[in-house]
Amino acid sequence: MNRLGKAVVIIVALVAVAAVYVMNPNLPTPEGAVSAALYEPGELGMRRESISLTDSSRPTSANGDYAGDPARQLDGFVWYPEDAGQAPFPLIVYSHGFMSSVGEADNLAEFLVPKGYVLVAVDYPLSNGGAPGGPTVTDVINQAGDVSFIIDSMLARSMVADDELSGLIDEERIAAVGLSLGGLTTQLVTFHPSERDSRIKMAVSIAGPSAMLQSGFFDNADVPFMMIAGSSDAIVPYQDNAASIPERVDNSLLVTLDQGSHTGFAGISSTFMRWFEHPDELVCPMLVSGLERDQEEQNSILEANLAAGITATVSTPCSMESFPRAMRPGQQQMLTRLAVYAFLESSFAEESSRRQAMLQYLQQDLEAENAPDLSVTANL
Repeated sequence: MNRLGKAVVIIVALVAVAAVYVMNPNLPTPEGAVSAALYEPGELGMRRESISLTDSSRPTSANGDYAGDPARQLDGFVWYPEDAGQAPFPLIVYSHGFMSSVGEADNLAEFLVPKGYVLVAVDYPLSNGGAPGGPTVTDVINQAGDVSFIIDSMLARSMVADDELSGLIDEERIAAVGLSLGGLTTQLVTFHPSERDSRIKMAVSIAGPSAMLQSGFFDNADVPFMMIAGSSDAIVPYQDNAASIPERVDNSLLVTLDQGSHTGFAGISSTFMRWFEHPDELVCPMLVSGLERDQEEQNSILEANLAAGITATVSTPCSMESFPRAMRPGQQQMLTRLAVYAFLESSFAEESSRRQAMLQYLQQDLEAENAPDLSVTANL
């Protein structure tokens, strides 16, 4: 091979290496001793299975030029440990955000499942990015029922002797976790007076809208609740939604990520948006366009119901005058994984000593080891 040919090969190789880095960057790891130990990869491995669930008892509403359907179709995945020796495991139902998809769950699944959790997520019929008639936020109240149906389906499979999920799920350890509109879904299925599912024992809302939810709403269930939010969230503004959670919710924790954005919680942002000053600036025009359709049809995210603790309060998205430099998405996602895992372990760990240690970590070491990027406010 001549010199020119060798040079071309070297250049192609360098480009390939650079492409691999761009597409799969190394994410940060915690520096504190306790946090670093918790962040160590799980040892149980992971399997993923496609699922297709049909709830024939509830309809999918008409939406734009979509005529609707007499059933609700829920397609997605279930992730579970490859090594089942420590079964049964806690079940996590993950809910994606507006205009997003089931793939959003990958980021938490790959971290939590090898540590001993089963995680399931689906595309919600009308809020996912490819929804017929266009994605809408107004179906969120029905997504609470979807979560319950998913739980029914997973528990039923766990009872079948020859099923891949046979014996894997502990019906007494079920959590709901969600991002953005999925965070609101989580709050609804955990606390709503008529839509809540009493089987849910823990709940995590990641940047979920809550400005319309009063203290009385959260009084409907005594369930440990964590809100994780970024102080620079342009889409679900922090002050309107997250800041007062400790005052409104008993048995709650607020984890605040300093200069954290909304989009930074999504796994894709650590790959494709990590060079942006503020990832929300790129997403806001698309989000506003999607929400304008609902407004044109005079729909609101939730109907006010004062008896249920739901007001007509509106939190305006994407109203920031400027977009200052936000926390790097990789750092934001690492801290979110850490907080979610410790929170789940504080109730779901089998040994009481482990539960106590995790509760102490959440109240003390999580902030101490990760400040100033993270702060914790507790009402326990």
